[in-house]
Amino acid sequence: MVDTSIGTPEQLRDPNYTPALHRAVPLGIQHVLAMFVSNVTPAIIIAGAAGFGFGSDAGAQGFPDMTYLIQMSMLFAGIATLFQTIGMGPVGARLPIVQGTSFAFIPIMIPLVAGKGVEALPALFGGVLIGGLFHALIGTFIGKIRFALPPLVTGLVVTMIGLALVKVGIQYAAGGVPAINAPEYGSLLNWSAALVVIFVTLGLKFYAKGMWAVSAVVIGIIVGYFYALLFGMVTFEGIATSWNRAAVFQAPMPFKYGFEMSIAAIVGFCLMAFVSAVETVGDVSGITKGGAGREATDKEIQGATYADGLGSAVAGIFGGFPNTSFSQNVGLIAMTGVMSRHVVTIGAIFLIVAGLVPKVGAIIRTIPIEVLGGGVIVMFGMVVAAGISMLSDVSWNRRNMVIFAISLSIGLGLQLDPKAVQYLPDTLRILMTSGLLPAALIAIVLNLVLPEELTGEATEEVSGGMAGHGKGTLS
Repeated sequence: MVDTSIGTPEQLRDPNYTPALHRAVPLGIQHVLAMFVSNVTPAIIIAGAAGFGFGSDAGAQGFPDMTYLIQMSMLFAGIATLFQTIGMGPVGARLPIVQGTSFAFIPIMIPLVAGKGVEALPALFGGVLIGGLFHALIGTFIGKIRFALPPLVTGLVVTMIGLALVKVGIQYAAGGVPAINAPEYGSLLNWSAALVVIFVTLGLKFYAKGMWAVSAVVIGIIVGYFYALLFGMVTFEGIATSWNRAAVFQAPMPFKYGFEMSIAAIVGFCLMAFVSAVETVGDVSGITKGGAGREATDKEIQGATYADGLGSAVAGIFGGFPNTSFSQNVGLIAMTGVMSRHVVTIGAIFLIVAGLVPKVGAIIRTIPIEVLGGGVIVMFGMVVAAGISMLSDVSWNRRNMVIFAISLSIGLGLQLDPKAVQYLPDTLRILMTSGLLPAALIAIVLNLVLPEELTGEATEEVSGGMAGHGKGTLS
């Protein structure tokens, strides 16, 4: 229920309204709590995939780099959020949009850095920068191509993003990729820490209210952390030294890891920028519908896409990952009914301050990977659920079923068996085995070229046969 003590109904629907400071600050912090874990998780995943995030030498060699990546994730999520809430000329929707590190790019980034260490980062961030600029370019025509992006396509894309990531969550809960060949991988102790996080999260989500429910994942990870500490799973080896070396305040460094133009990275990030832009269109529409009861304007969608791209490009210069609008915060606006963009600006300032303090990243680094596994299992599963919810708006006739079946089969199949295309050139192989890009492209093309479903008895038969498997089942 919306708390009208914050303002009148008309004020609450106004993006330019500012609640009293003693109410605006907690609301802003609530937005940070809702996205904080999701925002820093990609940095931890990429560091682990590259080989400098976890392991016996992480404290001595990998820790500073991982801390820096976490730091930049927070800093540029805050900066990109300010692009949205305050805006600059055509950049920014001037809506309460919270930006954060995008999960959608992880399936592209992992093959680029897998096992290559810090040496893979120049090409990675070169791709982030160029992809961000291309993302901003999409803003000039995003409104004209919305006809090609029905729920069948967008729902499939979001579902595939979740499916591409669920394996990561399971590996984390079992002990992490570096420990796959170790005896303790998949042990009951590892899984117990992840399950504690999952059970606490579910309990708070369904049986608590207000901030407790909104912050369920964060609180679940905190409880899991203390559980892991109790059973000796938390190691501070190398952390104390790095903590002492870490400055109280550290400004970001441009091109800290260098800059490299990689065709595979650039093409991958540019194509995924299009997918991310599709997500942003849905998020902006969700915010205006849930908070103000109206459709988003073309200007707002265009400004949001510009901010997405610019935020990602600037992040790439300083060692940050691509940014996009965060869907969980869209739901938070619908729940609170507060459309004030200035509330989100306050949250952005908190993120920027945290990003400028390296010791915050040092604290996050001590969280065991199994505990994070419990959190990301929930988050990645929710991504899949969000995609299925979008698909519930699809009319499941024979045509749409065929489009979905072929797109999902090829995309998911290539992701599950990368060796099936091992003889393709490296750039094309990386793009194909992501699963997302082939699935999205096939769905878009088939949706544009296949004729509408046949009329008459065939359609009626299919519709009747799907009566028990339509929206009610999928939602």
